[in-house]
Amino acid sequence: MTKSKTAGASSLSAAATRLPLAVQLYTLRSLTLSADELLGAVAAAGYAGVELAGNLGHSAESLRALLDKHGLRAVSAHVQLETMENDLPEVVRFHKTLGNDTLIVPWLPEAERSPTAAGWRALGERLDRLGRRLRIADMRLLYHNHDFEMVLIDGKPAIDWLLAGADPHHVGFEADLAWIVAGGQDAAALLHQYSGRVPRVHAKDLGDNPAERGLADVGSGRLDWETILPAVLAAQAEWIVVEHDQPLDPIASIRRSQAFLAEKLKSG
Repeated sequence: MTKSKTAGASSLSAAATRLPLAVQLYTLRSLTLSADELLGAVAAAGYAGVELAGNLGHSAESLRALLDKHGLRAVSAHVQLETMENDLPEVVRFHKTLGNDTLIVPWLPEAERSPTAAGWRALGERLDRLGRRLRIADMRLLYHNHDFEMVLIDGKPAIDWLLAGADPHHVGFEADLAWIVAGGQDAAALLHQYSGRVPRVHAKDLGDNPAERGLADVGSGRLDWETILPAVLAAQAEWIVVEHDQPLDPIASIRRSQAFLAEKLKSG
């Protein structure tokens, strides 16, 4: 999907107040900070929300108090599929206490990555059953991609077969932009394809530093943000979630990514 610079600028300008920024706390996992200090650093970096990956060692009640203290929203959470399937009532209770209504399958073990379209469709059907239960609880389920879901099977990326196996009302898509590109697909085109089904979008970049697993802060790598950011808005995303899987300086990384995105959204 392509847009003129003028159209892109208009869309980005409109996004300035409509597309808030959160940070995936997995980015900061190497830091030896208390949960209070960690959330304070996120708020100081200019973020309005967080996406959880764990509980920071706190009960739901105490974590909610810390989020409120720092003016942060829990906008979504990465929760392993088996955890949700094994004890969904407790997962729902925990996240409802936080005020979070969006749970995301973050990763698929290699043993569960089918080589066939039928296998990926079956996974979509499995997620559909879970998503149906979450919808009854007034919550929603998303699936977060890496690069392996971009592999073509019978002419389509595996992610297409997975999402085709689920009702869009039961299973949405958290599109990780850098992994889409790393997997050989077009991020803007995939956002266009699943417009209305991508309430959360992961923003990171692709760089050349092996110490950072070839990933980079948003705006410092190879992704075409002039094309991608208008596509994020057009896809009706609700939050951009900044992530870097292995930053050398996590706090500096989230600050740089926030500054880039805030400026692009403001000045676009």
